[in-house]
Amino acid sequence: MAESGASPLPPTPPAHSPLFRAEQFVWLTARVLEQRLFAHHFLHGSPDPVEAALDAYRNEDGGYGHALEPDLRGPVSQPLHTGHALRVLDSIGRCAGQRVERVCRYLTSVSTPDGALPSVHPAQRGYPTAPFVPIVDDPPSELLATGPVVGLLHRNEVWHAWLFRATDFCWHTVESLKQSHPYEIQAAVAFLDSAPDRPRAEAAADRLGRLVREHRLAALDPEHLDAFPVAPGYAPEEHHFPYDYARTPGSLARAWFTDEEMERSLDHLASRQQEDGGWPITWRQWAPGTALEARPMVTIEALRTLRAYGRTIG
Repeated sequence: MAESGASPLPPTPPAHSPLFRAEQFVWLTARVLEQRLFAHHFLHGSPDPVEAALDAYRNEDGGYGHALEPDLRGPVSQPLHTGHALRVLDSIGRCAGQRVERVCRYLTSVSTPDGALPSVHPAQRGYPTAPFVPIVDDPPSELLATGPVVGLLHRNEVWHAWLFRATDFCWHTVESLKQSHPYEIQAAVAFLDSAPDRPRAEAAADRLGRLVREHRLAALDPEHLDAFPVAPGYAPEEHHFPYDYARTPGSLARAWFTDEEMERSLDHLASRQQEDGGWPITWRQWAPGTALEARPMVTIEALRTLRAYGRTIG
């Protein structure tokens, strides 16, 4: 029996439901941050412990490091780590205030001459890094790093001088894309879904959707994956599906796919839960620890996507 005044235990999902199985996987394998995120999203947990866990990754420069993104090891702040931190803060309704002001100062300090972000700052050199992540002395601006950050800041009505040129970079890059790959398209969607100029965003998204279909960047039939080539440099099974682009029904990318295509992809997502309760990663695995850390993230994202589309998870 709980002691008088003790906090009530969180509700337990129905046994053998997808959520129950995922919960066991998370408690078994996840870092503290993902444990706290799972509790917040699915067990009515407070956002405060999520913020506290995220603080362990924050550096004095306002950025985030310490392998928050598992494929970049070491303590140094990086744009990809910092973008990940903003996604966490956005998901718990805490993407505002002095914390985000410090983030914007960090983003300003590592921006390229055109005001956007590189994927990897050269300070990463010397620390273990995934072999598919290049480290160069003068890295170019990347939509991959800049688009999601700009989108999240606009979504949360953050106004900072850094945003002006970074937003211009995103518009120019998105509207100029003629060839691309799935992760860059996802970054473009993250920007467009929250860009303030909605008519312009809708027009750009419509053009991107045609590009995705013409270049078969989305696997529209999980039963016939041979018809959808994996992008150069990706792992052999690193396909992307409609739900990877349209994580919620409100995303501009949802209009790219028919109802049948979307439902088929969600059926596929639901079916990918493994025996241990977690979802697999599809990108290249290069170290045991990084794969172990990434799977709880992918699992939480899968559950949130299924729930957003009204699928029963438990």
